[in-house]
Amino acid sequence: MQFKLEQKVQVAVTYDLAGSVAEILSARGWHKPMVLCSGFQLKQEPIAKMVDSLTDCTVFDDLVSDPPAHFINHVAELFTENGCDCLIAIGGGSAIDTARGVNIVRTLGGKIEDYVSKKEVSTYCHGLIAVPTTSGTGSELSNALVVSDDETHAKLAVLSNNAVSEYALLCPPLAASLPAQMTAACGMDAFAHAAEAYTSEISSPVTDCICEKVMYLLAKYLPQAVANGYDLEARERVMIAACLAGWMLNNAGTHLGHSQAHILGAKFRIPHGSACAYALPGTMLYTAETNVKKVKEIGLILGAEFPADPTDLEVGRITADRIRYFRDTVLGLKPWSEYGISKEQVLDCAAEVAKERFAGNYPQPVTEELCRRMLEQWG
Repeated sequence: MQFKLEQKVQVAVTYDLAGSVAEILSARGWHKPMVLCSGFQLKQEPIAKMVDSLTDCTVFDDLVSDPPAHFINHVAELFTENGCDCLIAIGGGSAIDTARGVNIVRTLGGKIEDYVSKKEVSTYCHGLIAVPTTSGTGSELSNALVVSDDETHAKLAVLSNNAVSEYALLCPPLAASLPAQMTAACGMDAFAHAAEAYTSEISSPVTDCICEKVMYLLAKYLPQAVANGYDLEARERVMIAACLAGWMLNNAGTHLGHSQAHILGAKFRIPHGSACAYALPGTMLYTAETNVKKVKEIGLILGAEFPADPTDLEVGRITADRIRYFRDTVLGLKPWSEYGISKEQVLDCAAEVAKERFAGNYPQPVTEELCRRMLEQWG
């Protein structure tokens, strides 16, 4: 029997980060964590208080976005050299993905690039406490970590239920100062996770219910978080939604929207959440050809109105337009044209998108022509 729902990570919402971390360390008998974060985060009151409370730790505060393989391997060497016994990863998807990569290498040896295709993550990698400061990637619950190829800069995925965090601490005040544009982009990433998992070939009735709730929470609370970052109720709900959306990656996957985001994001240096947001309308437009009921439900969650007995194409177009309205007018995400790329450059990526790893989850056969039609709708 193939089960459709699994969750290994222990999750808590906390407004006392230092106390929650101390409780976990005491319970597990861990004594010397490596704290991974960015330097500016050490000035945030909850993080500063948490670090000050640790009697013995190694702080690595020089993280990079889209971590390349050699960087993850380097940090894993530092972990071992400093005699650390667990990791506390604080930040967005890049920080938590770095920590999960380090946790694999320090547990199983080798190099992180070995686990992209050659090696299996054969045993559960204990010892990672994930503390997200953004609400988008869901990396704290996701089983997919993304590493950049050292030479081509292509985004490569390591997929394993043994590579998830052991604990996830959701601390809403850590996201309060996140700028509006970043809040919108990260939230659209989470929405894309849920929408694509909802319409994925490997979705199930169980995952569908969770995806519907995630999209509802984001439709309701993400605009509030964008408008006022210090609305902690909105921040908490968006953070929970993003966390659950990350969980859905493990159980239902994403598909061609993320394939577009991975290829174009890496090639044109577009932030991942924004790339997902630009890809989502076209993806849902053509997904309506095979999954019209679910695409219509996505439109309804966002407040779309449909005529009586609409065609599949009408459902796809109305939902796509509603996604654009939510993204551009309600959230105010900046347009893709500001990245200085042309539609011709976008269309030239069709063949690469069709071959991208997550394209196989799409609910109909994927061709270069289908991907080209989606990319015509990019933005």
